[in-house]
Amino acid sequence: MAGPLLPRAHAETPIHIVALGDSLTAGLGLPEKDGFVPRLQAALAAKGIATAITNAGVSGDTAAAGLARLDWSVPEGTDAVIVELGANDMLRGIKPEVTRQALDAILQRLAARHIAVLLCGMRAAPNLGAEYGQAFERIYPELAAKYGVMLYPFFLDGVAADLSLIQPDGLHPSAAGVEVIVARIVPKLQQLIAQLRTQKPS
Repeated sequence: MAGPLLPRAHAETPIHIVALGDSLTAGLGLPEKDGFVPRLQAALAAKGIATAITNAGVSGDTAAAGLARLDWSVPEGTDAVIVELGANDMLRGIKPEVTRQALDAILQRLAARHIAVLLCGMRAAPNLGAEYGQAFERIYPELAAKYGVMLYPFFLDGVAADLSLIQPDGLHPSAAGVEVIVARIVPKLQQLIAQLRTQKPS
């Protein structure tokens, strides 16, 4: 029996992932078990994908704040980082070029450390105007192209326009909303992990 079990054990060596983000990553307003990170890890496990995902989400963080804590939030031995930052920049009306510079620096540092990235995009609220919205939203595809990283275009895809999936604050996903986010983002994570397995068999 030992022989056939070896390949399975080999395949289940966990991929170490850090989810670097704001309150959307942190799971603000939800029991810990219902937050994005625990549900994502569970969804991957259900598909036979072993991961160890660290929740490095800090409520209120801007992209610049994420950059400031990047080095200690992403320890040695990290295989991949989910970067989910920028929503608070947009809500505060921070100039898109400031957000871009911070995200660019994050991706530059992670590239230098040979850490794979899934960059999660964000959309701007309509009340900020078309010019702001266009400048903000193009940050993500342009930086993904610049650094050759995987892009998930909109973190709240399938949730943002559905009030039944949003908490009463009108901003954060409910537990049901988190399930929608996880279901939609899992295929991208599967793709990223498959690439990691190919490049760095463990």
